[in-house]
Amino acid sequence: MGVVTVSASYGAAGAEVAPAVAERLGLPFHDRAIPAQVAGRLGVPVEEAEANDETVVRGLWRLVASLGTMPDPVGAVVPTAALPDARAYREQTERVLAEIAAGDGGVVLGRAAAIVLGERPDVLHVRLGGSRERRLDAAVRRSGRPVDEIRREMAAADRAREAYVRHFYRCDPASPQHYHLVVDATALPVGAVVDLVVTAARARGIG
Repeated sequence: MGVVTVSASYGAAGAEVAPAVAERLGLPFHDRAIPAQVAGRLGVPVEEAEANDETVVRGLWRLVASLGTMPDPVGAVVPTAALPDARAYREQTERVLAEIAAGDGGVVLGRAAAIVLGERPDVLHVRLGGSRERRLDAAVRRSGRPVDEIRREMAAADRAREAYVRHFYRCDPASPQHYHLVVDATALPVGAVVDLVVTAARARGIG
């Protein structure tokens, strides 16, 4: 069946595009179920797994920014005391992703899935982005929340997701080399972005 991985900057409509792509392709959408599976394997509450999940902004950024820190070789700041626990979450997440790819497939949002699944021929890797200001505008429109609140949350989200990938995989999650399709999701309607991803997925025999 194949897998579509979707990496999305904050405000780039990942939460809208990914499930819509899954529905169009007739594939499962894997998002909140992944930390639940990780929690079960590690024997911890789901809330704790979510707090270590790279898409949960506040939980991960607390992990990255508020504990004792050390410099990462590529510039990220990472916690020293939390490394063994964080590594266990990462390893279990990687196992879940591998099982998804080996099984019924699906659409995966976040989790550094493009890096984890790499060059598999049955996977399409997608990156959704856009300029900081356009992503901010889009997020404010969707949420209706104050712009200053969204700006702070966006900055924390971008730093947290980048720190996660840089620390564990020693690479830049925004680099086009990791993706088959890179789309400025702030320049197109969500429906058009979904069409692009679905077309690319079908071209790789997915769905």
